[in-house]
Amino acid sequence: MSVKVNAISKIYGTQKALDQVSFEIGSGQVIGFLGPNGAGKSTMMKIISCYIPQNSGTVTVNGFDTVEQSIEVRKLVGYLPEHNPLYLDMYVKEYLTFIAGLHMKQAQVSKSVSDMVDLTGLGPEQKKKIGALSKGYRQRVGLAQAMIHNPEVLILDEPTSGLDPNQLVDIRALISDIGKQKTVILSTHIMQEVEAICNRVIIINKGKIVADDKTEVIQQKTQPNSTLEVEFESEVSMALLKTLPGISRIESQGTNKFKLISPAGTDLRSDLFAFAVANNLKVLTLQKTESSLEDVFHQLTSGKN
Repeated sequence: MSVKVNAISKIYGTQKALDQVSFEIGSGQVIGFLGPNGAGKSTMMKIISCYIPQNSGTVTVNGFDTVEQSIEVRKLVGYLPEHNPLYLDMYVKEYLTFIAGLHMKQAQVSKSVSDMVDLTGLGPEQKKKIGALSKGYRQRVGLAQAMIHNPEVLILDEPTSGLDPNQLVDIRALISDIGKQKTVILSTHIMQEVEAICNRVIIINKGKIVADDKTEVIQQKTQPNSTLEVEFESEVSMALLKTLPGISRIESQGTNKFKLISPAGTDLRSDLFAFAVANNLKVLTLQKTESSLEDVFHQLTSGKN
C-alpha cells in the first residue's frame, strides 16, 4: 500500500494553499505531517481523502487516482478531519452502525461496530447521545468512524485534540500499533507526540515542503542548539546574563527562570557557575537539553532560517 503525491497545487481564489507538493509514503509508516496554521496541511489531507480536488498534479492511493477513481480510494482511506463533524443527536452505537453500513455488507456491521467500540474504549459511552459526550469521547467516536472499515490508509488531522493525559496514552499507543501494518498520516501541533509515535516527519510551510525525512535526520539538517534551563534564587537581569560568553539567545521562563540557547556542542555550565559565584547568585535548578523537534520546526517555519 502506498500514497504517491506528485506536484500537487491547490489555489483558493488568489491564494496558493499548496505549491507543487510531492512525496511518497509506504505501508508500515506513521508520518508526522507538520506545519504552522495555514501552511496547507489540512488541504493536503482533504485532497488525499477525495474530499476536495486539486488544481494540478496527481495523487494515487495503491495505484488508484483520487480524481478518476475516487470511489476505490475512499474504500482504502479512513479520515478524521480537524473539526470532527458528528451527528450529535445520534447515539454512539447507532452512529457507528450507520457509518459501518456505508462501507460494508449488513452481516459484517455488528461485529465491526463491537470491535471498534472495544478498540477505542467507547464501551461505557456507547448508549449515550454523541451530543452528551465530552470532547475527548467525541474525538474517540471520530477515530472509530475513521477506522471502522479497516482502511489501509488512515489520515488523522489533530486526532488527540481534547483528550486527557490518560486518553492521550491510549490513543497514541493505538495509532502506533495501527502504523505497524498500515499507512498513517498524522497532523498535530504536539511535537512530543510526533517524537513518540512517528518514524518520519514531513514539514510544510506556506504550501511547500521544507523538510521530509526521519525525525533524527531532520534535527541534524538544521543548525541545532544547546540549551540550558536555569533558575536563580534571586532576581538577575537579562542584561547581566547576556555578558555570558557563547550565548545566542536568552528567553525568560518566569520569575528568575531563563532558557539560555547556545550553538550545538557548547557547554555553558562551567561558565554559568563561575558567573553565579562572581555575581553572588545561587542556582536552584540547572538542566541541559539539546535541540528538539520543536526547535527545528520553529527554525524551518518562522521565516528566520
